[in-house]
Amino acid sequence: SGMVVQPHKAIVGANAFQHESGIHQDGMLKSKATYEIMSPETIGLSREDDAGIALGKHSGRHAVRTRMTSLGLQFTTNEEFDSFFDRFKTVAERRKGGVADEDMEALYNDGFGVAGGERQDKSWHLQDVQVVCGTMGLPTATVRMVGPDGVERIESCVGTGPVDAAYKAVDRIVRVGTILTQYDVSSVTDGIDALATTTIALKRSGSLGEEEGSRSGTRSFRGAGSDTDIVVSSVRAYVHALNKLIAVISSERRKNGASTEAEEDTSEAPREAAAAA
Repeated sequence: SGMVVQPHKAIVGANAFQHESGIHQDGMLKSKATYEIMSPETIGLSREDDAGIALGKHSGRHAVRTRMTSLGLQFTTNEEFDSFFDRFKTVAERRKGGVADEDMEALYNDGFGVAGGERQDKSWHLQDVQVVCGTMGLPTATVRMVGPDGVERIESCVGTGPVDAAYKAVDRIVRVGTILTQYDVSSVTDGIDALATTTIALKRSGSLGEEEGSRSGTRSFRGAGSDTDIVVSSVRAYVHALNKLIAVISSERRKNGASTEAEEDTSEAPREAAAAA
């Protein structure tokens, strides 16, 4: 007849054997007979997911955790999964057509700083980003972050664009001079509501008087972030790279402190011997 079959058409529609509701997904994962009186194979159809799980804003924890396990992505604690699930729900609320596996992997890598299979403990946590930009006025960004001391800090800055303004606000909060050497934005999936992944590289600014031979002054630090908002994904990537830089700076300071203490102990020994003589 040439008529297009509606996606929600019973039995033969593309979504006939797909489940997005959390309670339906939980039932399907436990037993497919819970909500399906027949299998898609009965009419010659097949589906990539055995239970027909379509991740979206109505999906529950059971379905999300099962999908992440099937992708080979694990959570060491329930708190880690809770944090990831909150990010997933935020993205799913903004997207139409569900959340793809590529989006799930990008969210996981962004949320836990996975690089080369290693997890990174974050020193600074991004809370909120708000930008105002356009053809009228100056691009302005307000950033709220929580530091390693648990104190919340808020700064606003003006820049040449929304990303530049947001980066300057982060710099004012963190107070670590950097030079941005790379900035790339790519789409994880297709569509206007696709998840954006930003990759950046930065170096420590030479104006901070770092010690000679310091690795933090010559090494390049890379960061990645994902979000449906390009500005937010850019700031996440920037904070990711900054945390790597700060970790190296802290390590160098600890080593220099230990070296100084050792030198002081060595210098005190001859004095004590001379006093005893």
